[in-house]
Amino acid sequence: MKIQHRMTFHFTYQLIFYALLLVAITLVACVLVFQNMQNNEIRRNFPVGALQMIAQEAHTKDGTIQISREWNKLIEEKGMWLQVVDADGKVIYAVNTTSQQSVPSSYSIAELLYIQETRTLGTYAVHTQLNFAFNKTLLFMLGYHSPELDQLMEWFDAYGHQGVVRSEAVSMLDRQLRETGSYLQVIDPSGLPVQGIGDEDYMQRAYRPLDILAIQQSPDNYDTTIVVHRDESSGMTWILYTPNAAGGSLKHPVLDSATRGLVWTAGLILLLIVPISIWHGYRYGQPLILFSGWFERMRKGQYNEVLTAKDMRRVFRRNGAMRSRYKLYKEVIESFYQMTHQLAQTEKERERLEKAQAEWMSGISHDLRTPLATIQGYGYMLESLPEQWSHEEMRLMGSTIREKGDYMLELISDFSMIHQLKQGDSIMNLREIDLDELVRRSVLKYVNDATMSEYQFLYVGDESPVRLLADETWLLRLMDNLLTNAVKHNSPGVVVTVSIGRVKDKACIRVIDNGRGMDEETLHHLFNRYYRGTNTEESTAGSGLGMSIAKTIVEAHGGEIQVHSKLGQGTKIEIMLPC
Repeated sequence: MKIQHRMTFHFTYQLIFYALLLVAITLVACVLVFQNMQNNEIRRNFPVGALQMIAQEAHTKDGTIQISREWNKLIEEKGMWLQVVDADGKVIYAVNTTSQQSVPSSYSIAELLYIQETRTLGTYAVHTQLNFAFNKTLLFMLGYHSPELDQLMEWFDAYGHQGVVRSEAVSMLDRQLRETGSYLQVIDPSGLPVQGIGDEDYMQRAYRPLDILAIQQSPDNYDTTIVVHRDESSGMTWILYTPNAAGGSLKHPVLDSATRGLVWTAGLILLLIVPISIWHGYRYGQPLILFSGWFERMRKGQYNEVLTAKDMRRVFRRNGAMRSRYKLYKEVIESFYQMTHQLAQTEKERERLEKAQAEWMSGISHDLRTPLATIQGYGYMLESLPEQWSHEEMRLMGSTIREKGDYMLELISDFSMIHQLKQGDSIMNLREIDLDELVRRSVLKYVNDATMSEYQFLYVGDESPVRLLADETWLLRLMDNLLTNAVKHNSPGVVVTVSIGRVKDKACIRVIDNGRGMDEETLHHLFNRYYRGTNTEESTAGSGLGMSIAKTIVEAHGGEIQVHSKLGQGTKIEIMLPC
C-alpha cells in the first residue's frame, strides 16, 4: 500500500505539474501574442496609437493622474511632450513641457478648438484623445516636432501670398518638391483644389477626404505622410504629401501575427514534450531494465551476483543513500535485495544441509553396519559349529547380539521420534502439569536405578508450584535424554544436580554436572543430528540424536535451550519454558 500510494501521488503531481506547465506556456504565449499585437498597433498608429494607449492606461491615485514611467521615459526619449487638460482648460498633468517652447499651462475654448481642427500648436504637431473614464472629461494632448510640418510652414512663409503659392515661386517650389518625391495641394474653404505642385503621381491616387483623415490617424499603414496648415486670414489649406519613410502597409496583419504566435507556441510545447518524454522513458525504463537483469541472474541461480558491484553503484550513492531516479521503486528494490539475500542464504543452507545429510547418512550407515557386522559374524559362528561353543560363550554371544539389536532399535526409534517431532502441534497432547512433580520423578528414577549407583543425583525444587501446559510424555523423554547424556559422557562419581524455578514469566529447568565438560567444537555441534562429540569413547554409545531430539522437544513447547560448558569444568544445561 505504501508504494501504491507513493506512485499514485507521484504520477498525480506530475500530471498536475505538466498541466500547469502547459497552462503557463499558453498564458505566456497569449501574453506575447497580445503584446505583439499592441506593439504593432502602436507602431502602425504612432504617435496616435501611443496616445490612445496612454489615455487607456492612465489612472488616478489620491485625486491625481498617474501614468506609467515607461511612457514618460518614451515621450522624453522621442523629444515629445504630453499634457492632460481638464474640463476648465487647466493642465493637470504634464511630461517634458519645461524644455519645450510655446507650450501653455492652460487653454481657452478657442485654442482647444483650433488645436483639434488644425492638429498643430505653434511649431508642434499635436494629437488629441478624449477620455471619459474618469469622473470628469479629460483631454490628452501629445505634441512633437514634425520635420514635414516645419518644412510646410517654411514654404508657406517664403512662397505664400493670400493663401496660395506666388506664381513666380511655383517653379522653384516644384523643383524642391520633386527632389523629395513630395506634392503640395492648396484647397479653398469649400474643399476645392486651387493649386497642385510637385510629383503628379499623387494626383492619380485621388485621395478622398476620409483617406486623408485615415493617413493622419494611422500613418504607418500607408506609404504617404500628410501634414496640413490652414491659413486663418484667407481660409486656404495647404496639404503636403510626402513619402512615408517607414515603408508601405504592414506585411503581416493581426490575424497573421496571432497565427505565427500560435505556431511558435506549438513548436515550443513540442520541443519541451520531446525531452520530457525522453527523460520519462529513461527514468522509468532504466529501473525496469535493471530488474530484468536481476531476474535473469536469479533464473540462473546466481543469487550472489544478482546485485553486481555495477548495479550497486548505479542504485546507491557512496554514502549508501538511494539515488533519486530509483526512489520511486524504493520498497521494490529493498524487497528484491532482501529476497535475493534470503535466497542466497537459503541456497547456502540447502548446501549445508545436503552436506550434513550426506555426513549423517554416512554415519548412520556406519553405525548400522557395525552392529550388523557383529550380529552377522556371531550368526555365522553359531551356524557353522554351534557344538564347539561352551554355554558361557554362547551366553556372551547372545548378550552381544541383544545389545547390538537394542542399539539398532534405539536408533530406529530415534529416527521415528524425529519424524514425529517434525509434525509439530499435531502430535502434542498439551495439558496442565506440575513441573516440580514431573522433574522430581525423572530424577528419582535414576536415583533408584541400581546400575547408576556410582553416580550421584541431586534435586532442588521450587518453593511454589510451577505449572505449565505441556506434553508430559515428551517432557519425560527430554529429562531422560539430558540425564542419560550426563551419565554416558562422564566418569563414575560425577554429581548431577537438577533444579527448577521461575525466571520472570517462564519456568526454568537446570541440569548441571561437574564432569569433564566439552570443548568448543563439541559445544558448537551439540544440537546437530548424529553428532556425538569428541568425548564419546564408544562408537556405538547412543544414536547421536539425543540432544537434537531434546532441542526439538523444547522448541515444540515454545521454549529455549542453552548449554554452557568448558573442558574440565562440567556442563550446565538451561531450559526455559513458558508458564
